[in-house]
Amino acid sequence: MPNARRRLVGHVTSAKMNKTIVVTVDVAKRHPVYAKVVRETRKFYAHDEANQAKEGDLVQIVESRPYSKLKRWALETVLEKGRSEEAL
Repeated sequence: MPNARRRLVGHVTSAKMNKTIVVTVDVAKRHPVYAKVVRETRKFYAHDEANQAKEGDLVQIVESRPYSKLKRWALETVLEKGRSEEAL
């Protein structure tokens, strides 16, 4: 199946490293027994070749080859700029 890579959407929580961003992805799941909505947050390290994503941006990341010990994702697109840039 061509282009069967997983894609996730989340917010950039850290862009302090060179060519690396930390993306936080929130998932809301319903508990199988109690039917309560449980929120789960996961952090992903993603490769950002051009250092274009900033903190607070809404981004889409795609599964990719391993870049390092923790980086297995790459930045695909910046969907929405963060609010911190608008204040400047």
